Amino acid sequence: MILKALILAAGRGERMRPLTDTCPKPLLPVRGRPLIEWHLQALAAAGVREVVVNTAWLEDRFPAVLGDGARWGLAIRYSMEGRDHGGALETAGGIAKALPWLAPGGDEPFWLVSGDIFAPHFRFAAADAAAFAAGDDDALLWVVPNPSFKADGDFALDPWGRLSRPGDRPLRSVTYANLALVRPRLVASVVPGTAAPLGPLLFDSAADGRLAGRRLDGPWENVGTPAQLAALQAGADG
Repeated sequence: MILKALILAAGRGERMRPLTDTCPKPLLPVRGRPLIEWHLQALAAAGVREVVVNTAWLEDRFPAVLGDGARWGLAIRYSMEGRDHGGALETAGGIAKALPWLAPGGDEPFWLVSGDIFAPHFRFAAADAAAFAAGDDDALLWVVPNPSFKADGDFALDPWGRLSRPGDRPLRSVTYANLALVRPRLVASVVPGTAAPLGPLLFDSAADGRLAGRRLDGPWENVGTPAQLAALQAGADG
């Protein structure tokens, strides 16, 4: 099953300043290509053909750099939150605004990935998409061991691949890697065009037993500071 994808790219990237004063964080180069391009190439390699990129900060830079996606065999549509709403709508708000393109029938699942993470070995596998579509979870999140900036993590992952809040069960906590498969109903409570965070909706879904998780194999980095970016440039993975 080939799904559409949403790449989240609207944020300001405050911790990455001064680099992000003139360049959106997802367009900062890592090993010769913008961060977001690693996702575009992986999506195209997996057979995905339609991608939405949500934008706000310096949003005119995205179509100038990425174009219409044809160079990767993709059709890119830009969901311009800055132009339409005066600023970023946060993650859940960004998803809700993009749903008419991602799920025109109202219930199609889709891939979700943050444009500022680095996961060069991740594959947007059609088999994973098909298995998720055949189930009934609100979302499937890939998770990683807790990084230094989030020692308490986001969720607990049980041996059966179910996510709950840390402390709900005697399990080691993990952090959401900002890679997911999602159903539109996850953001059903969000009015399109309004700002809303995704975290509370994910926590509600976990409490209802409708949130699945899977450990992410391979390198992963949430690129938050110039020092992290410099370390990636010097690394060998990817």
